[in-house]
Amino acid sequence: MLSLDEVLTRTLAVARDRVIAEVEKVDTFDALGRVLARGVVSALDVPPADNTSMDGYALRAADVGAAGPVLPVSQRLPAGVVGLPLQPGSAVRIFTGAQLPAGADAVVMQEQCQALPDAGGGLGAVRVDVVPEPGQWIRRRGEDVQLGAEVLAAGARLTPQALGLAASVGASRLTVRRRPRVALFSTGDELVMPGESLKPGAIYNSNRFTLRGLLQAAGCSVDDLGIVPDNLAATRDALRRAALHSDLILTSGGVSVGEEDHIKPAVKAEGWLEAWQVAMKPGKPLVFGAVRREGSQGENDSEALFMGLPGNPVSSFVTFLLAVAPVLRAIQGCPTAMPTALPLRADFDWPRPDKRREFLRARVNAGGGLELFPNQSSGVLTSAVWADGLIDLPALQPVQRGDTVQFLHFGDLLGR
Repeated sequence: MLSLDEVLTRTLAVARDRVIAEVEKVDTFDALGRVLARGVVSALDVPPADNTSMDGYALRAADVGAAGPVLPVSQRLPAGVVGLPLQPGSAVRIFTGAQLPAGADAVVMQEQCQALPDAGGGLGAVRVDVVPEPGQWIRRRGEDVQLGAEVLAAGARLTPQALGLAASVGASRLTVRRRPRVALFSTGDELVMPGESLKPGAIYNSNRFTLRGLLQAAGCSVDDLGIVPDNLAATRDALRRAALHSDLILTSGGVSVGEEDHIKPAVKAEGWLEAWQVAMKPGKPLVFGAVRREGSQGENDSEALFMGLPGNPVSSFVTFLLAVAPVLRAIQGCPTAMPTALPLRADFDWPRPDKRREFLRARVNAGGGLELFPNQSSGVLTSAVWADGLIDLPALQPVQRGDTVQFLHFGDLLGR
């Protein structure tokens, strides 16, 4: 059997030669989940000028040598208004985010001052009850971002906070890679769709929903070809149709060694294939290869990559996160294949480890430790709904309550 690391080395070597070349410019409003093809460079300093982080009074620190002086208020500055230079011996009423007037070098928060209204309706004066330090409560120009700095690199997946950062530096449109096009189908005459009659021996096709959702969550455009009958001709036909407009073809089921498993001979006939037994649990069989597009001679840009997952629901789910998601990131030009695991405390015992590397469904409890779902069978899909992520447990490693284990969050595995 191959280790998961060996599998990733092989798949990513192929995927990184097939980075999606097509790019497009999209409105920053509509770029959530997309992958940048070009970095975002700031067109300005952020903030663009010194400003206050507090509601209060802007003044010269040298004018307040001791607590208690009364300073006349010369102007009132809300955010968005540029004031006049501060005159020595005076103060400015200022509000959070407002640009600091020239000459001011400190802000005193309003809770540490006493406003003294002017009986004639003017701005009055202020008594300053503390001795300010130069620079206090001031956000300096360029403190967050400096002009010309690259704030988001090519290959970054755009999160909500990344969109906010892009907007803060004036980027109204972003250059992103085309979404990966993935064709999806399932094999198995026993599969039926929810809402259909469940005859003896039949099961509902949960993998179709899980994998479609995972692909959409990973930012892909999905061409769902449904359920393909368990015969070689139908499987080959489905592969040919899927390859026409796809970067990747993804299937579940039909990758074992049974007489009714037609994926492997079909892919071999339509392209090339490597079938692996992976030393991981859940999951074990994995098929990787490519399918020729009609009329092609087998060049990289004339093939659709192919990945075939096991049919058990949790095996399919986990194998997608650990093997398919890295390939999807690679073909979009993302530099990191796998997220960094978090070291967390195990609040459980696992005395009988497997000889394979295990990925245990777990979630973080209120105390910051990890709880384990009681049934780790590859057919128990409720475990994947209950869990927050996977514990990455090396082969033959038992766990005692209190041990530190490595935890991979589902969101991180999807690159969100």
